[in-house]
Amino acid sequence: MVEGSMTQGAGQEPVVRTATLRDFRVPPYAQVPVEGRLPHPGNATVGDEVPEGYTPTERDLPVINRGDTVQVQAVPEAGPASGAGRGPLYVVGDVHGYLDELLAALHAQGLVDTEGRWSAGNARLWFLGDFTDRGPDGIGVIDLVMRLSAEAAAAGGYCKALMGNHELLLLGAKRFGDTPVNSGAGTATFQAAWLLNGGQKSDMERLQDVHLQWMSRLDAVVEEDGHLLMHSDTTAYLDYGSTIEDVNDTVHDILTRNDADECWDLFRKLTKRFAFRDEGGAEAVRELMSTYGGQRVVHGHSPIPYLLGEVGSEDGEEAARPVVDGPHVYADGLAIAMDGGVTMAGTLLVVQLPLHA
Repeated sequence: MVEGSMTQGAGQEPVVRTATLRDFRVPPYAQVPVEGRLPHPGNATVGDEVPEGYTPTERDLPVINRGDTVQVQAVPEAGPASGAGRGPLYVVGDVHGYLDELLAALHAQGLVDTEGRWSAGNARLWFLGDFTDRGPDGIGVIDLVMRLSAEAAAAGGYCKALMGNHELLLLGAKRFGDTPVNSGAGTATFQAAWLLNGGQKSDMERLQDVHLQWMSRLDAVVEEDGHLLMHSDTTAYLDYGSTIEDVNDTVHDILTRNDADECWDLFRKLTKRFAFRDEGGAEAVRELMSTYGGQRVVHGHSPIPYLLGEVGSEDGEEAARPVVDGPHVYADGLAIAMDGGVTMAGTLLVVQLPLHA
């Protein structure tokens, strides 16, 4: 373990934290002091020390320890070109504000140069959602993805993104604030839910109309080269349409109508997880693919360490750290999990598709 410190804001005392060693080497352009981070998704604070603007997240994900799933290295499968003029396909798991880790992972795959500029020509890059909350620079992540989208298009490729539940949460917190919504279990608000789930005050302060417009136009589901890409490992997408186009149109319509209860229902449904994990999981994947197409589902949302039961501990033991070497292939090989658990000292995954076990 190494010692690091949280970034000190104006008028704040520095808060010293124990930082976890990186799972990959950070290139020179991204070398910064290691941020303090704890081994679970919410980055809850140590003791009573809470830095200004930081909101802890409840540790609400169950630990799953199953022996019938496998983890594979991100080795691209040899195959025919995906089409004339179409470059290789890459996907990115949940980022959650960890801009430096994202730049390092993109650079390691040759997608950006040492200045963080697009360097992959006609490659195709899909982000699977959850750009903000829990980590230090969610708005910086969104700005990067927006910029790379323009640079990739100019080079003959593309960089695109899907809607995650945290995009819905941030949109709701900005639009509706403390407006009560029907949660099904009593009164709730987007603002309270955003704070509980790692919402960062610095992100809200820097949020601009261009970010809101960009997030509200993201698609929820796409199909690329036989891969059905979505953020959440849930079948709730089926509630919003029988085709990919229907689902995306319905989500956009809900956000356009700007009804707090309707947006809350969408957020809650896309927060569901683990539909592909247990008995019947493969059948759930097949149901989605029979409706929307594809031969494999690729998702983020549920951290791989939780799917594997390797969640680490809070006593600082290096041996207990969650280890994620690549995507997690499960549900009879039909599902690929891409959330490497960067918020719990895991790995931010950027991999080329297709994979083989």
